[in-house]
Order: sequence, then C-alpha cells, then structure tokens
Amino acid sequence: MELVNIVKILEEIAPPELADDFDEGRIGLILGLENNVERIAVALDANSYVLKKAAKMRADLLITHHTLIFHPINKISKTLAESLRIALENGISLYSMHTNYDRAEGGINDVLVARLGLRNIETAEIGRIGEIEPCSSAELAARVSECLQTPVMYAGEQEDIRRVMVIGGSGFRSEFLEIARENKIDAFVSSELKHEVLRAYGDLCLIDATHYATENPGMEALCSRLRELPGIEVEFIGQPSGLKAIDRT
Repeated sequence: MELVNIVKILEEIAPPELADDFDEGRIGLILGLENNVERIAVALDANSYVLKKAAKMRADLLITHHTLIFHPINKISKTLAESLRIALENGISLYSMHTNYDRAEGGINDVLVARLGLRNIETAEIGRIGEIEPCSSAELAARVSECLQTPVMYAGEQEDIRRVMVIGGSGFRSEFLEIARENKIDAFVSSELKHEVLRAYGDLCLIDATHYATENPGMEALCSRLRELPGIEVEFIGQPSGLKAIDRT
C-alpha cells in the first residue's frame, strides 16, 4: 500500500486537528520516504532500540506516540544521529500521533479506561471519567497495577472511591486536576506525579501508573486496527525486557 494512503487512514483514526497547539509540526509524517508499505512497526517511542527492532523486521513504516524530535535543535547528538541513520539506511518512514491520538475515539485514553474496567464513560477535555464499584485507595492502586502490569505509587487515602479520571502520560497538571474537582472525581490515574501536585490536591486519590504503562496499551490497540488493512503486516515493539520499574507502592 502506498505511504500516502496509510497516512490518510492514520489521520482518520487520529485527526491532526484534535492535537494541542504545541504539537504543531511534531505529529504526522515526520520522515516520509515515499515508500510502499508492506510492514508496519508500532511503538511508544522512536528510539534507537525500537528502530533497530523495526529494521530487523524490515518495517517500511514506524508509527509512534512520541516523535523522534520534540524540541527544536541546533546540534545533532550522537543518539539522534544514530536513530536517523538507522531509519534512513533501512528505508523506514516515521509517523507520530500524539495528543490527537490521546483525544481520538478509540485512542490512548479510551483504551486506558477500557483496560481499567471503568463504566459509564464521559469525556473530559483530553482525559476520560468513569465509574467503578466502591473501593479504597489501596484497592484501586492494586487494581491499576494489575491491569496495567506495572508498579504504581499513590497518595490520598480514601475508603469510598466511585468516580475515576484517567489521562495517559503526564496528566498531573492543574488544568486537568481542576476538571477532576469540578466533576467530583475521587481518584485520578496518570503519571509523573510531582510534590507540588501532592500538596495542592491532597483531597484526591492520585495514582501514578508510569508514563509508559498508561500510554502503551493504546499503541498496542492501534496494531489490531492496522492489521485489518489488506496486505499489511503489523508488529508491536515494546520496551526491552531487561528494563524494570522500581516498585514504590
């Protein structure tokens, strides 16, 4: 299938206009080699490990959530040079779908609430709100850890959690936490929890389930959708098996 047709399909899955303003120029076809696509690799990040795996499977296209280059650069590091070398030498086009895929139907946050088994889902800006059977903070943290297969840390002891808000990635930001308060949320699941957030939002149960584990399920789910395309092989590339998170529960 021609690359241009794959791009059209990806833009139907996650329309670029759904993205935050800061994603302008950072999503879509980041490296387009105008090649025919028979094999697609999907991953969270476009690092050298993932690119080497994509090259080994002879992928024509690598689709990631995070772009290879996020901030403007004046100097190319050895790490970036190596990643670009692998992509160019192996004819791998790069496509990124970031906050547009967070918001999209069936994207990062829809997959996350489904993985956690939340019900009666509502959309809240970029995140999702759902309901669970009443439980304590410790019980919910254990459930999140089991569902996402990741160590978690949490703060805010509660015994009657019913409404939960989730945002994949680094969602512990005041604008989202204020939405949680306005919607009478009991618990908030995201990642990259900072001390100032703990101080300001101690009335909520805050569960940090890691950036990788809250976004990775959405990229895995994308593979299932792409496998419906005729004549296309799709493979998901996860993190190295030797990379382990520290259990801080």
